[in-house]
Amino acid sequence: MTEAVLEKVEMNKVLKDKVAIITGGTRGIGKGIAQLFAAAGGQVVITGRSPESPVAAELSEGADKPVKYLGCDLGDKEACANLIKSVLEEFGRIDVLVNNAGITQDNLFLRMKEEEWTSVMDTNLNSLYYLCQPTVKAMSKQKSGSIINMSSVIGLHGNPAQANYATTKAGMIGFTKAIAKEYGRRGIRVNAIAPGFIRTEMTDELPEETQNKYKENIPLGDFGSTKDIAELALFLASSGNYITGQVIQVDGGLFM
Repeated sequence: MTEAVLEKVEMNKVLKDKVAIITGGTRGIGKGIAQLFAAAGGQVVITGRSPESPVAAELSEGADKPVKYLGCDLGDKEACANLIKSVLEEFGRIDVLVNNAGITQDNLFLRMKEEEWTSVMDTNLNSLYYLCQPTVKAMSKQKSGSIINMSSVIGLHGNPAQANYATTKAGMIGFTKAIAKEYGRRGIRVNAIAPGFIRTEMTDELPEETQNKYKENIPLGDFGSTKDIAELALFLASSGNYITGQVIQVDGGLFM
């Protein structure tokens, strides 16, 4: 995240007095969102698989409120319920939930093992049910809230060797629209972001030749940054009061 972006956000403090949970907030897109949300004055809670993480302390530097880390197995319904319960007990409310955590277990469909299918389903899709049900209940009492689901252009267009991943990301889009329609009158907005190629640790591992090949198909000619996703997430969390049930692609024009 650039200093100029953070300074601009700090001036506005658009998430002051807001509590935001960001799953998968220790790296990549999730970490970028957490950093921007903290700079915007929010009380940020990030999750990860490990029991502890040094990332929360890193993100807390210069923030109004210390970022809190909670380890959680998102494929475990009870663990997710305890996560939401802990946040409500400590902070009294949840204003933003960013369902960002996700995994891949790529394989050609005929070779895909059952555990490769179920592990991706549990983390990427079932976690929406586990986390959103108690969160929507709390937001309904508040009569306000924003849920942001991190889908993917793969969920819109598919991809070879990613039947499991594409299914979860497509399911996330259907979930987004259903919950947006069901709870809009409770003041809850639900939207999805569908990133394309974003510069993260994962894309950095791709050979330069492969990266250049992908970039040839992107009209803007380059991968996006975590900042591009984080700024949209902040807008949906803090402004965007008449936006719900939408799937917003951030892909440099890759799919039009």
